[in-house]
Amino acid sequence: MLPLLVACAAGTSHAQDSTVLNNQIQLGDIFSTQTLNVVEVEEGVGAETIATGNSVLAGAEGVDMAITSNQTMAASAQAVTTANVSSGLGEASQINTIATGNSAEASITQATMTGVLSQIATFSPEVTAQGYVEAETASAGDLGVATTAMSNTASLGLRNGAAGVRVNQTSAAAVLADGGAVVQYVSGTADVSGVAAGNNVGLVGTDTSAARIAVSQSNTGDLVQASQFTAYGNAQTASTSAKAGGNIVGAVNEGPLLDVATNQYNEADVRAQAEGSAWQFGAGSATAFAVGNSTLAGNTGEAVALDNVQFNTGGGVEAIAGFTGQEGYDSYSRATAVGNDATAYSCSNCSGSMSIGNAQTNSADIGATSTTTVNGTGRLINSTSTAIGNNASFYVTRPGN
Repeated sequence: MLPLLVACAAGTSHAQDSTVLNNQIQLGDIFSTQTLNVVEVEEGVGAETIATGNSVLAGAEGVDMAITSNQTMAASAQAVTTANVSSGLGEASQINTIATGNSAEASITQATMTGVLSQIATFSPEVTAQGYVEAETASAGDLGVATTAMSNTASLGLRNGAAGVRVNQTSAAAVLADGGAVVQYVSGTADVSGVAAGNNVGLVGTDTSAARIAVSQSNTGDLVQASQFTAYGNAQTASTSAKAGGNIVGAVNEGPLLDVATNQYNEADVRAQAEGSAWQFGAGSATAFAVGNSTLAGNTGEAVALDNVQFNTGGGVEAIAGFTGQEGYDSYSRATAVGNDATAYSCSNCSGSMSIGNAQTNSADIGATSTTTVNGTGRLINSTSTAIGNNASFYVTRPGN
């Protein structure tokens, strides 16, 4: 059972501050496997396969909360989903596969949260998620296949609250999110996606919140890979995408202040590969995005501050995207590979301001390959390939722009 730590004292006149102390160590392998054998269904097929080493959830509403969490993953986590379909997938189907080493979620509402979240996966061999749909003689309406693998992930949520939190993440695990689909006929939309990350931190603040976070991430595993492959006989809309990142920080806020300090180090090979094909298609696309280190700090309020240090080395960052069709309408592929990426923005309508310190170093090879092929006839063909060593974007903008 996943640990659940919740404090709630909204509307209590003598509310006491809440304290959470969490220590978790996982030494044995975690594996979850699911196989669906389907002839034909009318409404659809739903499946979710999850494998997690350590998980903690903490939340408070109306009372301040201090959290200290230490998670150590010293084993492998593997989740595998296979759907074998011979005739029909029905109107709408969704197949989700998720593998995680350490997971932490903390949230605050109308109060203040402080804390330190530490996640260690330096002795974890691998984190693997695999999701497949084998339906070469079958039809489908709408189809979604989502495969996600992360060694360490932490999520912070604020609603009309304030936070001062430090997150420390170290990983040496090999991370793989592999999947795909083979379907004879898709009358609606087929969306097949894969996401892989060594270390991941997300923050979302709403309803006039303020946050200061400091994040330290080190990813020294051999490989972080997201790979997705699809093949259709006939598809109205077919999208195949893969995203892979060594270290990722994404913080967005609505309120007076967002202050983010990041230190990211990646030496893993990072690879994103998305390849799709359809004999006949209305719209077909393949998108691959790979990044060594990525930081986003966005505030639709008055001020954003970012102190960002990124170092990417190792075997390289590679993105491969390809779509092949025989005849149809619109087709495109897009491959983007970046060593270090940093973005920050604030709101100009709110007298927005920025304070930015940015240092990026990349010594790894960066490569992007995009291929779009239509062997017969088509209406539109579009292909984009972008490779960047270090990329930084900082701006003050109006909400919605």
